[in-house]
Amino acid sequence: MSRPVRVRFAPSPTGPLHLGGVRTALFNYLFARQNGGTFILRIEDTDTTRYVPGAEEYIFESLEWCGFKIDEGIREGGKYGPYRQSDRKAIYLKYAERLVESGWAYYAFDTPESLAALREEAEKNGSSFAYGPHTRDSLCNSLNMCPAEVETMLRETQDWVIRFKIPRGETIQMHDLIRGDISVLSETLDDKVLYKRADQLPTYHLANIVDDFEMEISHVIRGEEWLPSLPLHYLLYRAFGWTDRQPEFAHLPLILKPSGNGKLSKRDGDKLGFPVFPLEWTSPTGEHSHGYREDGYLPEAFLNMLAFLGWNPGDAEEFLSLEQLIERFSLERVSKNGARFDPEKAKWFNHVHLANAPAERLIPYFEAQLQEHGVEVDSERKLQAIKLVQERLTFLGDLWKETDYFWIAPTAYEEKAVKKHCNEQTPSYLQAILSLVANINPLQAEPLEATIKEHITANSLPMGKVMNALRLALVGESRGIDVATIIAFVGKEEAMRRIEAFVAFLAQ
Repeated sequence: MSRPVRVRFAPSPTGPLHLGGVRTALFNYLFARQNGGTFILRIEDTDTTRYVPGAEEYIFESLEWCGFKIDEGIREGGKYGPYRQSDRKAIYLKYAERLVESGWAYYAFDTPESLAALREEAEKNGSSFAYGPHTRDSLCNSLNMCPAEVETMLRETQDWVIRFKIPRGETIQMHDLIRGDISVLSETLDDKVLYKRADQLPTYHLANIVDDFEMEISHVIRGEEWLPSLPLHYLLYRAFGWTDRQPEFAHLPLILKPSGNGKLSKRDGDKLGFPVFPLEWTSPTGEHSHGYREDGYLPEAFLNMLAFLGWNPGDAEEFLSLEQLIERFSLERVSKNGARFDPEKAKWFNHVHLANAPAERLIPYFEAQLQEHGVEVDSERKLQAIKLVQERLTFLGDLWKETDYFWIAPTAYEEKAVKKHCNEQTPSYLQAILSLVANINPLQAEPLEATIKEHITANSLPMGKVMNALRLALVGESRGIDVATIIAFVGKEEAMRRIEAFVAFLAQ
């Protein structure tokens, strides 16, 4: 019988959550939901030197904005808690000592200065120093001491560590759900530190394995940067005697810069002009970075974009809701190769989601923008306005930019457009349009457009000159939806006032 699917997203609160981290959360979430499993949020905060105030709250808020329902976590609780590693630190030493007792780990008493000297000496000789199978027998550790010496050192020193003992002369065989079978020679690995006495905290490797075991994690879906750690993690499961409970591993491809050269970093967004964080972030030192939410992206568009960074559904369809992603996701269709981030494609995903969203979905965003500009209109008018401009939206902020002339009459006119489209005959053209608008009842866009164009054609008037001048009268610029629809929306009296004001402007 297969194990119940239990996956975890385990970020560290060392700064804002990068979109690569959100993609990892997304793929875990999709896998869990597709398999009727459990999605766990665990905070890995044992690296106290890199902890950033506010980062943990940022993680919570980011995942909430994305719409992920967390099944177990710090806020949600669960029988496998606590779900913050710093709240679990009392358990890790006993596991590290268990490895020492079984011969899979050892105490190391080397000082930072002695190790630095060894590294410096190796560099002078054109090589590098690694604490491992080739060097450990000549270093200051319990492998080279009698039990009494070890006890003395443990009692009298405070900066000892516990290192894992990599076996010699072994080929470590592993399997990755995305990359297939992998093998690594143990001689190429070093003896990683598992526990530090000085701060009484485990390193990532020990805490990660212990927590995954205790929380009964069935699948570890994480970024490619952790692939070099996979041999050690395989060995740790063997050392603890947990191979029957070892999770399956899947390492996601890197997200690359738009150029395709190198991993997309946290600094690339501000440098290249697009966000790399789900939400805006201000660092403790005041450094500000943009976020997808504040830049006007719908969360469903953001997730749709992320899903296609390293995965595809196997056909040409790209516009998928979260529910559709859950239905269609599979690790088998995740690529081994890095995925190039395309900021223009990100905008396209948002445009498509905005254009296809139920207009009611956009009302809360629109209301906030109207209030900001002191505009009060009823719900029906808001809904009508959204439907008129949805196809033109790229960002949520475009709701105001594409509808501002619905609510506010122009007080100035685009100088370049006036020179291009208007001449001494323009006032007479517009006076004739005024009469048409005044006499058409009821005022509806399609009949009005047909009437205006029939008038222009029947009188051999220049279509472009008349229609562009009319647009300037209504909007003040050469933009906006078709003029007949604008007139129908703002209403007969308002449209006539705007046309008369422009005629008066031209007369000056």
